[in-house]
Amino acid sequence: MNTINARRLAALLTVAGVGLAAPAYAQDKTAKIGVLTDMSSLYADINGPGAVTAINMAVEDSGLRAKGWKIDVLSGDHQNKPDVGVNIARQWIDTEKVDVVSDTPNSGVALAVSNLVKEKNAILLNSGAASADLTGKACTPNTVSYTYDTYMLATGTGKALTKAGGDSWFFLTADYAFGAALERDTTAVVTANGGKVLGGVKHPLNTSDFSSFLLQAQSSKAKIIGLANAGGDTTNAIKQAAEFGIVAGGQKLAALLLFINDVHSLGLKTAQGLTFTESFYWDLNDQTRAWSARFQEKAANHAKPSMTQAGNYAAILHYLKALEALGGNPHDGAKVVAKMKELPTDDPLFGKGPLRADGRRIIPAYLFEVKKPEESKGPWDYYKLIATISPEDAAKPLEASECPLVKK
Repeated sequence: MNTINARRLAALLTVAGVGLAAPAYAQDKTAKIGVLTDMSSLYADINGPGAVTAINMAVEDSGLRAKGWKIDVLSGDHQNKPDVGVNIARQWIDTEKVDVVSDTPNSGVALAVSNLVKEKNAILLNSGAASADLTGKACTPNTVSYTYDTYMLATGTGKALTKAGGDSWFFLTADYAFGAALERDTTAVVTANGGKVLGGVKHPLNTSDFSSFLLQAQSSKAKIIGLANAGGDTTNAIKQAAEFGIVAGGQKLAALLLFINDVHSLGLKTAQGLTFTESFYWDLNDQTRAWSARFQEKAANHAKPSMTQAGNYAAILHYLKALEALGGNPHDGAKVVAKMKELPTDDPLFGKGPLRADGRRIIPAYLFEVKKPEESKGPWDYYKLIATISPEDAAKPLEASECPLVKK
């Protein structure tokens, strides 16, 4: 064979290879989702097994399995330790060929896993972690934050309480990435609205005794004691504050992150009057009520869904829409996230809203107050709506973003 013919044959084989590759990619209709969550500690009720339930509902509702897709859902307990979370995620991606890590309550875990998925070109769909840094200075092309962040919580609760006269604050802060981000963002909102921060104290994650921290808060004479923590830490702090007579003494507690499961655990007698911000409540409209009733039937503890459990459902549903739009799974995290940002988001729980360049889903937030016992009409009827926060106000403006993906 002469040189010219050899070159022609090589070119033909190359073209044929390309022709075969495209259909092979289109036919790859498999996906693996790893739910990395807290199964046994202070965030288990607000995420945990309920997050797995919500994600399985999203897979079912996507209709992809009926169209021939094979979608597997795995779960793991990160124990609120970044090294444990990263090790699980690394094994999933390397050995189990997991495409997406989802949920990740605990900002320390989420920030570490976000770095890993960028390195491995997988995807992190965060619903559980609150740190705004995930879509700020630590943003990547592979990470999406779907449900809320510390900026939203600070803008909602911090601004409302400061403007209502709560112009002096003292913080009880969980001593890890989430607590630091929430205190930082709330401090910025308080001072911007004419308030001042008198001090603060950090407490270990998942602590049972808040007495020394509450005594410091009480002696500060601050009008507002900001609880920059979540889950079991928040409920323990509120219960022990009641025992110390802090609210009866004239100071107000600001639960900067409160979930419906926390209110259920506290009971309305203890939780009544707490003001807080969320992006989801089961009783918002007909669609949220219908989905929440389905979730409650499937949930092992028969609880109504938390904001973050609902966020997991919406995030996975949008991810699966992106895979279908791509015609198959390219197993290329950055490419799939880019398609997710390109497609308009629309789901029954959060409605429509863009997925921005920084990976932040743009949705409204709601300022709620816990009802008095006599105001509740039945089980899980715990919230009354005080104000709706527009999507634009609930997320940090793009022009102020520290995300390197954002062109200014």
